[in-house]
Amino acid sequence: MSGERGGLLSAGGILSITVGAAQVIIGGIITVISGFNISLWLPGLPYFGDLFDIIGAIPTVAVITGISLIVLGIIAVVGGTAAMKRSRFGLALSGAICALPSGTLGVLAVIFVSLAKGEFK
Repeated sequence: MSGERGGLLSAGGILSITVGAAQVIIGGIITVISGFNISLWLPGLPYFGDLFDIIGAIPTVAVITGISLIVLGIIAVVGGTAAMKRSRFGLALSGAICALPSGTLGVLAVIFVSLAKGEFK
């Protein structure tokens, strides 16, 4: 292309950044709740118990899952930024791949970044 940004690359970068930010937030919540064993009870509401009682998870597994989501989310955000700058295809594609745990949005990010390979410098 003649210096103009294609829609697929922008969409792939934005999807990677958005999904990565959501992964960091959700991973942080999982890590904090399971790391500190926070009860899910509020005054005036019925007692729901601990997170581990609800989902039957082992605290260590939940913390590892949360930290993994945080790391994948950071890589997805960095990769999405690289896609928006059109600087490094490998980093942009790896960021889109790290967005895959989100499901459909991650798959779309991988497809969009892959199809826009020719737009990288």
